[in-house]
Amino acid sequence: MYDLQNKTVLVVGTGISGMGAVSLLNTKGAKVVLYDSNEKKDPEKIREKLDGNAAEICIGSLPEEVFARLDLIVVSPGVPADSLLVLRAQQAGIPVWGEVELASRYDAGTVIAITGTNGKTTTTALVGQIVKAFHQKTFVVGNIGHSYTLEVANTDADSYTVAEISSFQLETVHEFAPKVSAILNVTPDHLDRHHTMECYEQTKERISINQTKEDVCVLNYDDERLRAFGDKCSASVAWFSRRSKPECGAYMDGSTIMYTDGHTDREIIRVQDLNLIGTHNYENVMAAVAVCVAAGIPDEVIISELKRFKAVAHRIEYVAEKNNVIYYNDSKGTNPDAAVKAIEAMSRPTVLIGGGYDKGVEFDAYVKAFDGKVKCLVLIGQTAEKIAQTARSRGFENILFASSMDEAVKICAQQAVPGDAVLLSPACASWGMFDNYEQRGDMFREFVKAL
Repeated sequence: MYDLQNKTVLVVGTGISGMGAVSLLNTKGAKVVLYDSNEKKDPEKIREKLDGNAAEICIGSLPEEVFARLDLIVVSPGVPADSLLVLRAQQAGIPVWGEVELASRYDAGTVIAITGTNGKTTTTALVGQIVKAFHQKTFVVGNIGHSYTLEVANTDADSYTVAEISSFQLETVHEFAPKVSAILNVTPDHLDRHHTMECYEQTKERISINQTKEDVCVLNYDDERLRAFGDKCSASVAWFSRRSKPECGAYMDGSTIMYTDGHTDREIIRVQDLNLIGTHNYENVMAAVAVCVAAGIPDEVIISELKRFKAVAHRIEYVAEKNNVIYYNDSKGTNPDAAVKAIEAMSRPTVLIGGGYDKGVEFDAYVKAFDGKVKCLVLIGQTAEKIAQTARSRGFENILFASSMDEAVKICAQQAVPGDAVLLSPACASWGMFDNYEQRGDMFREFVKAL
């Protein structure tokens, strides 16, 4: 807990997390200054979004007199840890928190936190559904799209919070200490923000930085980086693995997901009984099983909800079948590793839509996954030529370009024949052409249904 009564707090960013932070800070008696550096923002529209909460609004450059009276800065995930404002605050001795740090200070219940380059939305949604089936008062928050700061006021000693946490949010945690955490995998992503792979890995590992041996951190045994991290993790470690049987955790035995506590092994579910496709989803399920066992959820509840769970929107989501061509929306495939998993899940010859915002990653693994799967590549966005060059260097020549999602879908419909699949799995962020990956996926869905 942290007494914010009459403290002056700068909230940076006017999106979902910023508005949630203002709301929570109001209930704690803080004097709030809401700041956005974008000079084009309309203060009156921001005032409407505040929904009656009190805040002084600053747009553009931050006045010196405002900075001089700050006791705390709360930044949105979009503000990098090396931004001028954050560095200046650190030099002045002003604490800088993110929404997760702020909210967790006031969470009265049990916190479960999940991160990873890929799979965290599916795993968080699945864990949330399982936990909620056992504890009705469960809140699913964070990067999944629900503001933690808006929900935390509803927590109590018996509640559970299941949070999807991004690397951006982990940059600004200080005392955040979940009872159960999970790091699903760490593959190259957001290097435009974190600059080096080492920095990105260390940021992901911060999810367990304040855990003790009484807490549990679930790690992917098949990820070499995470296997090494397990030796130095401050929490007790439970594993999940597709390739090996770990000392403690979930693992695959043929097509059956098992769990071992180190003494006895028990069957959880056969993959044929799941509604999810693809080996990456079996990993997500194993991670969810390990997390829920650590959280004390009985096996029968876990198994029942695993059978009921459906894929989340924008993650290899079935859209429609047109002329015996199946269309899949994997707009959440925002990096090469995520997109590779979607390609690997395809069982039909595939026409692939790729490309988008350039986060500074390479596309060799993405193109390598085409072999035997992708028959035609349709490219959009900033990275179109970069991906095309990588594809050509590997001997893949059937490449077409589109200037919009509408055009891309129409090209795919022309290229696909009965028995094929069309997959949107861009391996890139959506920025530039779309507001976010949800909008990109929604537009793909609309244009497919209009064919």
